[in-house]
Amino acid sequence: MTATLESLYTYLSEKLHDKATSTLTPQGELTVEVQVRNWLDVCNFMRHDEMTKFTLLIDLCGVDYLTYGHSEWSENASSTGFSRAVERSDPDPFAFEPEPATLEMTGKRFAVVIHLLSVEHNQRIRLRTFAEDNDFPVVPSVFGIWNSVNWYEREAFDLFGIMFPGHPDLRRILTDYGFVGHPFRKDFPLIGQVEMRYDPLQKRVIYEPVSIEPRVLVPRVIRNDKDNASTSQQGAQ
Repeated sequence: MTATLESLYTYLSEKLHDKATSTLTPQGELTVEVQVRNWLDVCNFMRHDEMTKFTLLIDLCGVDYLTYGHSEWSENASSTGFSRAVERSDPDPFAFEPEPATLEMTGKRFAVVIHLLSVEHNQRIRLRTFAEDNDFPVVPSVFGIWNSVNWYEREAFDLFGIMFPGHPDLRRILTDYGFVGHPFRKDFPLIGQVEMRYDPLQKRVIYEPVSIEPRVLVPRVIRNDKDNASTSQQGAQ
């Protein structure tokens, strides 16, 4: 860890107090966890304080932690075989209608993450905050601090359904105007809700029920330990 990053970590810990918590990672990255009620205050501080001067917002994205920490397959791989994708350990996340077990959420579900760059100090930092309401996630817009966030917040609204009060033009940016739902949410079906195509007879785009079947896209590889061991011995000879 560089001395500059460690000094920034110490400085933020002293200045932000209970508004945020800072963490240093072994990869040389600094993350600041911010309570949503302090989101604008901390962002203003990062942008204007002489010791930080994070004048550039590089990226903003939404995160859905609905299935965070849950494995899709059984992971009991042996040293001589490969057992991943043999047996499922959780309900099928690829089902068109998500099973109730996959929708249980005890903590905060939606987060907003931004990455900042200080050209003056040659430093980068990550800020993250969680929306308080899982059913209607709301995080104040930082458009008034970094106007480059305009399309990023629109994208997070479109794909995750996160609302950004204070945004000047919060509307969908990637999906169709009549699109229902938010496709990056973990409970959104991977095959989608409807299909659309151009009908040459009606001379317009029409919407139809999805015709493809949901399926698991992770390959199934089943190897018996004894077969794999014999193959290894033959290769050694």
